Amino acid sequence: MTTADLVRQGAVSASRGPAVRRSRRSRGFVRGLAALTGLFATLAPGGGRAQELPDSSEVPEGAVFLLLPVGAHGVGMGRAMTALHSEEAAFWNPAGLAGQSERRTMVYSGEQLGPVIALNMLYPWSRVGTLGLSYFLLDIGDQEIKGHDDTVLGSITTRNHLGIASFATSLPGGIQVGVNVKTVQHRVGCRGQCEDLASTRSAYAADVGVQVQPFKELPLRFGWMLAHAGTEFRTRNEDRSDPLPTRVRFAIAYEVLHRFVDDGTMDLWVAVEAEDRARDPGSPAVHVGLNFSAAGMVDVRAGYVHVRAGYAEGQLDGATVGLGFRFDRFDLNLAKYLERSIVTGEGQPVHVSLGVSF
Repeated sequence: MTTADLVRQGAVSASRGPAVRRSRRSRGFVRGLAALTGLFATLAPGGGRAQELPDSSEVPEGAVFLLLPVGAHGVGMGRAMTALHSEEAAFWNPAGLAGQSERRTMVYSGEQLGPVIALNMLYPWSRVGTLGLSYFLLDIGDQEIKGHDDTVLGSITTRNHLGIASFATSLPGGIQVGVNVKTVQHRVGCRGQCEDLASTRSAYAADVGVQVQPFKELPLRFGWMLAHAGTEFRTRNEDRSDPLPTRVRFAIAYEVLHRFVDDGTMDLWVAVEAEDRARDPGSPAVHVGLNFSAAGMVDVRAGYVHVRAGYAEGQLDGATVGLGFRFDRFDLNLAKYLERSIVTGEGQPVHVSLGVSF
């Protein structure tokens, strides 16, 4: 796939449609989340479009770069992060920021259809919650525009930008909630004789997330999130728009070593989650992740992502691995997909997150 293809498609083209025994309290909680999911999907702008067409899988989505994973911790766990706490949670589930106790900044670098850079700053506000500001840049790259005689007429640059303001807080009953407010932009710039190719597409979106640990003495956590619900992804000064790739996530996570190691020196979290389209469900992506932590200094991670056909073009699936290291106020996370790129056929690059607490 060339850069020109990505430009025509809006930089990561519009995708076309992808037991444990619970107490009464847990079942009621899950039913409530399902009802809330349906309500948000109905209210989301463009939410009724799929119902108006005979085949909703033909409805394109804009800004599908929002579905790309951000953060080496989450990538190493196969993106199964909706039920877990994490300093990267602004990119996974903002409710996971509620337990943050220190001011922190993070820099992430990866390669996903182009170089990716993300920045994140967290500020815990005593007894109120955690505030966060984040920025994401996907650089698709530059491409020369040539005439019939191979003369260079100009060049175009393709960039995708995402800005996020986050807030998360804890509520009684082991409930944590979080929200992201986001501005999304896809910009094609021109230098030279290519003015007709220059364009800007933008939208506003929000994420709403919940995490619950219903039993105080049992390390069992449930997570739910509505991601990327917002306005139409619209081209400036043109009557062209597509709905955002709104997704719903349900997850469960359990720490399996608490019965054997009670001094906190080791833990092993197992997380499973499903992610599906909010407007046209039926082809969920499944994520499974493991995180083994020793002495609060070293983390070993593994994960697996299964993406069904039609869920999203260009979505990576397969096995992932990751490592995390913490020393004093610094932490370094590394992760990698073991599958080869479906775009280039080459091995996947390493994802890196570097964080500092202060």
